Amino acid sequence: MPEYQTLNSGTRLVVESAHTVPLVSMVIALRTGPAHDPPGRLGLARIALRMLRRGTTKLTSREIDERIDMLGAELAVDTSSSSIAMHAQVISRNFGAFIELLTELLSDPKVDIDELERLKRETLAEITESLDSDRSLAQRAFSRGFFADHPYGRPGNGTLATVGRITEDDVKAYYASHLVHGNVVIGLSGDVTSAQSLGAAASLSGALRIGKPLVDSVRAPRMPEGRTIWFADKPERTQSQLVVGTLGTSAHDPDHHALIVSNAIFGGTFTSRLMREVRSKRGWSYGAGSRLSLERARHAFAISTAPGTKDTGPCLALMIKLYEAWVEKGVTPRETTFIQRYLVRSHAFDEDTAAKRLHLAVDTELLGLPHEYYRNYKSSISAVTPEAASEAAKKRLSTEHMVIAISGTASDTLDAVTKAVPDLAGTHVLPYAELG
Repeated sequence: MPEYQTLNSGTRLVVESAHTVPLVSMVIALRTGPAHDPPGRLGLARIALRMLRRGTTKLTSREIDERIDMLGAELAVDTSSSSIAMHAQVISRNFGAFIELLTELLSDPKVDIDELERLKRETLAEITESLDSDRSLAQRAFSRGFFADHPYGRPGNGTLATVGRITEDDVKAYYASHLVHGNVVIGLSGDVTSAQSLGAAASLSGALRIGKPLVDSVRAPRMPEGRTIWFADKPERTQSQLVVGTLGTSAHDPDHHALIVSNAIFGGTFTSRLMREVRSKRGWSYGAGSRLSLERARHAFAISTAPGTKDTGPCLALMIKLYEAWVEKGVTPRETTFIQRYLVRSHAFDEDTAAKRLHLAVDTELLGLPHEYYRNYKSSISAVTPEAASEAAKKRLSTEHMVIAISGTASDTLDAVTKAVPDLAGTHVLPYAELG
């Protein structure tokens, strides 16, 4: 069971001890993420945290990498809309030395111009490479249509236009305002004692600047009206990527777990309604599923699949038909019982290691989830009735307002997909390069 503590500095500490494996996992997370990047500087949060590994006034980037390898450690940066974090792991006998290194990275970062320009070039190359991924294009088109200018639509790695504008002063200003006591959550798990955890947290917290948590003013996105298509047009595609979505759930909704159960029945497993109809019966796509995203504010519900070009129109029409039937008619007692057992049993794999339990505990802290969210997850799922699962989908999910994102070749499929969407309000065709 995780332990939560607030240090005198205001930094939050989360500890999940387990001494069966000689490893320590840790998270140094900020309560702010890409959603809080300043306009015109999208990608700043990710670049700033990655720059911490690129040198201090005493260590070069190469020396830092060599020391991490020598200690048997790993260090990487992970982003979500509302937060950004450094995830690390080290063999327990080198825990103290690794904390010393992390403390130096946090307390004495050097924003070397050459390293910053190198990191920006790497990031631009990553964005360009993502344009080769049809799945990534569909997700970017969905974000463009669904979120518009909302902060949750900001890509974590930025855009080709904004990354190039990031300067040395931007990174330094980010450290001064975001890398502060009240904005940081430190998590530790594995082969570490309470005394070691407190000592490590005190060292890391002491390296931070003095400051309070930044106010998160991000509110839930406003769903665009009507049914609209956002088409990422790329030549010579033999397959399309489809994403269909609307506003989804909040962890604070009284019917949140009921909607989780209902969604799992519709498209959350390999035996779901969606998978059975799209893949098993018709063979239109290898996979088909639906997902409820979880953030601080209400986020998106999305259905996705990847049919061949000739099947794109019929597949989209079927997806909408199945979605409407689910929302309007609900789920059956038999489906509910089956999926409850599946969700309860599979949750064991989400918490079977100290590192996984730590990440759940840190997410609880970062996303402002009810503190019993994961602890009571299984009992909450088990308590859902078929009536509650049906009502949650009908109440929360709109069939009238939908964003339909497609990556494919417009000349081959645009006519078919527009005919597949009843009551279509608008169509936007974007050259795929514009989504970078």
